Amino acid sequence: MKKIFSVIAVLAAFFMLFGCATAPRRDANAEYILTVLHTNDHHGSPLAKEGKGGLAERSTFIKSVRNTEKNVLVLDAGDMNAGTALSNMFDAEPDIRAYNKIGYDAVTLGNHEFDSTLKKLEKQISWSEFPWISANIKKGGSYFVKPYIIKDFEGFRVGIMGLTTLRTQVIAQPDKSLTFIDEIEAARKIVAELRNKKKCDIVIVVGHVGSIKESEDHITSLMVAESVPGIDLFIDGHSHAKFEKPIQVGNTYIVSANEWGKFMGKGRITVKNGKLTSFDWTPVEITTTAFSPDPEITALLQPYKEKADASLKEVVVKTAAEFEFGSKLSRKKEIALGDLISDAQTAYLASIGVPVDFAITNGGNIRTHLPEGDVTREDILTVLPFENRVYVVTLKGSDVVKLFDFIGTIPQGAGAFAQVSKEVNMTLNYDAGKIENVTIGGKPIDTSRSYKIAVNDYLAEGGDGYLVFTEAIETFNTSMLLSDVVIDYVQTLVQPIVPKTDGRIKIIGGMAL
Repeated sequence: MKKIFSVIAVLAAFFMLFGCATAPRRDANAEYILTVLHTNDHHGSPLAKEGKGGLAERSTFIKSVRNTEKNVLVLDAGDMNAGTALSNMFDAEPDIRAYNKIGYDAVTLGNHEFDSTLKKLEKQISWSEFPWISANIKKGGSYFVKPYIIKDFEGFRVGIMGLTTLRTQVIAQPDKSLTFIDEIEAARKIVAELRNKKKCDIVIVVGHVGSIKESEDHITSLMVAESVPGIDLFIDGHSHAKFEKPIQVGNTYIVSANEWGKFMGKGRITVKNGKLTSFDWTPVEITTTAFSPDPEITALLQPYKEKADASLKEVVVKTAAEFEFGSKLSRKKEIALGDLISDAQTAYLASIGVPVDFAITNGGNIRTHLPEGDVTREDILTVLPFENRVYVVTLKGSDVVKLFDFIGTIPQGAGAFAQVSKEVNMTLNYDAGKIENVTIGGKPIDTSRSYKIAVNDYLAEGGDGYLVFTEAIETFNTSMLLSDVVIDYVQTLVQPIVPKTDGRIKIIGGMAL
């Protein structure tokens, strides 16, 4: 008898996840409504920042919708990892536990799920009460996670498949045991299966794919929609794009909801006779003013927050002397702190298998000194208070020439003043009003090749006048906080670290310091 009940339980679980071939009963010409709530690029942001986002606030919004709508799906298009210290310290456990309690129906694997070891990812999957989905990642001959799930509602059936960008193989470190399949090929196969074998009325792709092309071989969500008929809704992630309205490609609607839980997409699908007849969508801004924090989620996150707050006092490095800042010296000359921050970026990127040619840090991003002696996490966060992410931009050699020509025009004392990594050597000749003797890796700039450059997100978007970065051949957001990159880097150095410069920036003329 126990065996019979066990078999029944297994079959029930199977049909709950994958559905059966017989479609749900429906009344002819009746209209049914499906509400789809979605996020993407959460990036370890469990708490509200400046009144925006926050998992407790998100939960309140979702509960309000579930209280008023009959058929609700809650989905996420990937990149749970790589965010704030609160999340990073615990391998995104607080975020995952909160997603469990909120009741997410499915989460797609993003590229940042593969930044670390397979063991870490499998641990995160084991914490998850929701299914992770991706139809184009295999381990051996089997899918690494579920390729799709099926949900039955009164009058219609929904198939939800996941897709993960093949860029993951370039911008992350997936385990060698994993095989990535072309996104379009995978989508064609699974959409056909959902439509024909599983009798799904509505097909949703939750893709960590991106709408903005990052490289020549980057397959975007728009390209998938153009190539694969039968997709009703494509919920996109990866590009951190904030859509004001859906993009329609053929019969497919594409939507995306920015980043870090600052917005949640809300779509209403009308289904009649097994077909989508209309789609309304809006991005809902999640704020502490509009949605008071859910006490359940707040209580869940509190122990993690207390441990993280205590860690701010943790000593992460010892210095032999103060790393000077003085009267905003980071905007005027090479300083040891500028060297340290720039070198930290190149070291981090080398460690994840994405080596760059050099790094640039705008002097205005550095806000104070590092003290002599014990240096805490809080000290480094005071030096780098902005939540800047590390980006990699690829420029043509001719544009790298333009980059350094621009650097030569920056007034000494301006926030745009360039601190650079050790691969760069240059002379700022303020008497002549130009830059001279620029070398990268000991060689003059080669206009026939391209260069990969580490910068913060502000510069990558053209901030401080660095418009040349907006002409990049390719852009990659590591989603790692610059402050975390620096904290990790200093812990690898011989202690105590000695503040010193090596002459990578030489100055002729200019202001007296």
